[in-house]
Amino acid sequence: MEFLTDPSGWWVEPFVDNVFMRRALWAALLAVLTTSVVGTWVVLRGLTFLGDAFAHGVLPGIAFAYIIGFSTTLGALAAALLMVAGVHLIRNFSPLSEETSIGVLFVGFLALAVVIMSSGAGAYSGDLTRFLFGSITGIDSGDLRRQAIAAAVSVGCTVLLHRALFVATFDEAQAQLAGMRPKLAHAALLALLAIAIVSSFEAVGSLLVFAFLVAPAATASLLVRRVPRIMMTAVVLGAIAALVGLLVSYHHDTAAGATMALATVIMLLVTLAVTGVVRALRRPPPDQQDAAADEPAPHHSH
Repeated sequence: MEFLTDPSGWWVEPFVDNVFMRRALWAALLAVLTTSVVGTWVVLRGLTFLGDAFAHGVLPGIAFAYIIGFSTTLGALAAALLMVAGVHLIRNFSPLSEETSIGVLFVGFLALAVVIMSSGAGAYSGDLTRFLFGSITGIDSGDLRRQAIAAAVSVGCTVLLHRALFVATFDEAQAQLAGMRPKLAHAALLALLAIAIVSSFEAVGSLLVFAFLVAPAATASLLVRRVPRIMMTAVVLGAIAALVGLLVSYHHDTAAGATMALATVIMLLVTLAVTGVVRALRRPPPDQQDAAADEPAPHHSH
């Protein structure tokens, strides 16, 4: 209960006394900003499976880049772009459904990562745990700059493409009639999704970035309705979860990325429970519902 009995020592001092905690907080907030604005469209368009596949799809690029001593960020980006191209090609030039193409590529990319890391070269490449589960306390100023650029690109492109993405999400036929090219908007969303995942995997890990991509936006969609409000609420909720998760990991010596991701999921579950109770309390009793159903329609005299 120190977060209540000693609020300054629990909430403030870790960031005052430790440079790595301040950098970790900035990295977490930038990751939340990047993933929440893109994650809103992922949730609204029902593309959570695609987001999960992308989060795993960067692994072979990371593994290969790590083995040859190349930039893991560029390796992850190359793998993500290959995933985008693969999904787009199979979706548009084969009779397979998009879910099937995503599933096939998901398994293929994940298997390729395991093959690379189980090879002779992979056995001596070191520990990839930081890329799987994140190493947010090891973030440096260069990582923060890359995250800031990715956040600016994600927010800027989301603003520019808002109308096209909105119409394509809720009425694809109308988008085609309006000449908005919904397939191109979908491809742009895939590219933004790749940027969000690649820019955040060093902070929270490629396996855990999915929680930040989906949970805050899903939670926000339970509380507000308009798309811009969902995005802003998702950023706020994600920031709170990141802050709490980071402090819990500091005080209790748990994995930072996993603790933050768990905090977003707990927030979603609590919101689901609270909104369910509120809806139940607002619902009229069964006898009143039956009475309202049996009540004759009002007669208007002319």
